[in-house]
Amino acid sequence: MESFQREAMSVDVASSLRQLREARGISMRTLATKSGLSANALSMIERGKTSPSVSTLYKLADALGVSITAFFGPETEKKQVVFLKSDERVRMSFTRGVFEALGGEQFSGRVEPFMLTLESGASSGPHSIVHTGHEFVFCLRGHLEYHVEKQVFNLSAGDSLLFASKLQHRWRNSSGNVVSALVVISGFAEGEQPHAMHWKKGE
Repeated sequence: MESFQREAMSVDVASSLRQLREARGISMRTLATKSGLSANALSMIERGKTSPSVSTLYKLADALGVSITAFFGPETEKKQVVFLKSDERVRMSFTRGVFEALGGEQFSGRVEPFMLTLESGASSGPHSIVHTGHEFVFCLRGHLEYHVEKQVFNLSAGDSLLFASKLQHRWRNSSGNVVSALVVISGFAEGEQPHAMHWKKGE
């Protein structure tokens, strides 16, 4: 898994965020208000002084009206067949973790697969996620805690979880070891950005 991460192309979140914001003619203050973040926190992210949490990335994507995969670079023409070599996929760092795209950002269908590598203490944030479609999670390494509605599922390597994404859900690595998981979101409504989750304002 570590070798995959070394080979993947890293994304500069600071530059991508600034380009997305400026392309839409949105001021930093306006984006701060829409995302529920402070102007100071947003400035720190854009200047590369701090890494955003995964929930902050979702909030920014939602406020900009884009999928989180938009941070990976300019939108390209969607294809019906996507083949990615291990050194062609892109990754994005967030607080205590790494998000790696697995071709969904290039695919014309309604499916977005990605890989999560999570350090101890990493989480999706304090609020539950809700969106259309289905979510499949396959734990590759470590122990991952997934909350779906009022149920808690503890996934170990080889365990899987499948649920309707309209159910409130969130995840975290509460163990002392690194977790790697494959996540596939599918069947979401046409036009919906499955990664621009519906976060409540304020973290």
